[in-house]
Amino acid sequence: MALVLRCIRSRLPILVAARHASGGPELGRFSGKRAIVTGGASGIGYACARRLGLDGATVAVFDINKEAGVKAVQQLRSEGSDAHFYECDVSEKSTCAEQTEAFAKAEGEGKVHFLISNAVYFGSQALKATDKDWSKSMAVNVVGASNMVQSCHPFMLAAGGRGCSIVLLASVSAHRAQPVRWTYSATKGALHIMAKTMALDLSADSIRVNSISPAWIWTPEVSKAAQGDRKTWEPVWGEPFHMVRRFGEASEVASAAAFLLSDDASFITATDLPVDGGYMAMGPEGLGEKSKFAGSDEE
Repeated sequence: MALVLRCIRSRLPILVAARHASGGPELGRFSGKRAIVTGGASGIGYACARRLGLDGATVAVFDINKEAGVKAVQQLRSEGSDAHFYECDVSEKSTCAEQTEAFAKAEGEGKVHFLISNAVYFGSQALKATDKDWSKSMAVNVVGASNMVQSCHPFMLAAGGRGCSIVLLASVSAHRAQPVRWTYSATKGALHIMAKTMALDLSADSIRVNSISPAWIWTPEVSKAAQGDRKTWEPVWGEPFHMVRRFGEASEVASAAAFLLSDDASFITATDLPVDGGYMAMGPEGLGEKSKFAGSDEE
């Protein structure tokens, strides 16, 4: 028995390091914290809600899709998370305020510590964009983020401000020109700069605001575009677009969001964190496997 205990103790640092390296949950890190994730019923939003719940936070899943939201919360609870669903269309300011207050005042707390603004309308148009396309894109992606920050602000003040944090989900589309993406890219560019201006205004309250720019993440939206065939489309969209040569996982974005919300990021604000597998660092040569370079010794 003593030998077994010595072996276990000798491996503990390795096991802990491996857990952190894999971006696994840090049990109890967010104990006593209350978090809202918009668009939390699926994809990146669900992964964020799951991660925060496993890290100990009480999580509110805000989503316009009631059926998906209820199922998401059931799954989160089955894993031991304290999760709750609130039906919410983030483009409606009054609804955001009402549902945020309902969650904040549940159990008599009156506090919100974290917000991940992830709700998104994926419609992407260019020359054929209509007023409706622009209106819906802006209302959900941009105004929706503003509505939620405005709604959470008084309850973050009630929580003391310091230690409260907000993450907006931007995109690599905010940084790079992509075909037929006028409406979508414009909203993500807006979120990129909004995070910085929000951070400045909320700094007086000691509330940090950052953004995340994911690249190609295997989510239900990407799966739909690929007709569920990851094996076929990963070599097309995943491998050549990223230095890591694959799609990203929603859980990897969630790990980055959890870091930005945590005290580990206490001196980080007004920053955009690319979770892009090297996407934005590459030039037109891509991975370089099919490129010729001047001055190269290669034949």
